[in-house]
Amino acid sequence: MPKIKIVLLIIIIGIFLGGCQVDDYYYDKSKINIVTTTAIIADLARNIGQEKVHVYELMGPGIDPHSYNATAGDIRKIQQADLVIFNGLHLEGKMEKVFSNLDKIDKNYLEIGAHYTMDELIYLEDQAVDPHIWFSVTLWKKAATLVCEKLQDMDPENFDYYLDNKNKYFTQLNELDLFIREEISKIPEQSRVLITAHDAFNYFGREYGFEVIGLQGLSSLDEAGIKRISELAEFIVKREIKAIYIENSVPVKTVQALQKAVLSRGFNVKIGGELYSDSLGNKNTIEGTYIGAYKANIIAIVGGLKDE
Repeated sequence: MPKIKIVLLIIIIGIFLGGCQVDDYYYDKSKINIVTTTAIIADLARNIGQEKVHVYELMGPGIDPHSYNATAGDIRKIQQADLVIFNGLHLEGKMEKVFSNLDKIDKNYLEIGAHYTMDELIYLEDQAVDPHIWFSVTLWKKAATLVCEKLQDMDPENFDYYLDNKNKYFTQLNELDLFIREEISKIPEQSRVLITAHDAFNYFGREYGFEVIGLQGLSSLDEAGIKRISELAEFIVKREIKAIYIENSVPVKTVQALQKAVLSRGFNVKIGGELYSDSLGNKNTIEGTYIGAYKANIIAIVGGLKDE
């Protein structure tokens, strides 16, 4: 069979199988149908949209957005959606080609990260921008405003409804901010050093006065070499850091290697728990919400670093 016929046959089979595939997503004609990349953004959209929206997140609990590749099913959901919301700032690095085509198909979308100024964002090595903006409660309030304004534009008849939801959510975020500040006050200032698997917590550090160190870089795809592990082990011993942390969306092996390197130097550093970084916990749990996951992180951080 000529090669061109083989290629056409593969394409036809692919289209047929794709059309028969059943997704756990449905289009609700009575609501604004939103597709988000991460569960963190989905939680935000649900808080602002409430009963007026139907939200589907492409990346469930424990999924790493840095390494996520869009599936054929994801593309179908994006095409069906009334609104697509993504973080941007290279968080969903392997989906950027998909996002670049949204204008071409005249898709309504919101790229949250594109609306922040250079002063609001954190830039690290090689001027790489840190995409983990949700760890600043202040910046996440801005994200809530962006989602609110987008829904108001799409559904002006319910303008006040979305505004009321945003204001209610602001109250919850203000309470979260107060909780964070009260809890971290239990940690001595010299002990406010957060060491995690990758550089996800810089906005948290800036907002709440923590020195933050990631074993890997901004992306969980970055590798932590032997030299990096050795240098960080020396730092932990010198500063007598009590705890280091794993993350729910990043493999634990590098943090465990760091712990062994510290132990080989005669100092014992414990793993203080698992932090929610690029993903939330399981649905229908407290940690399945942004606020719940953030509180769980703070409880783990304070528990590991405060004086016993």
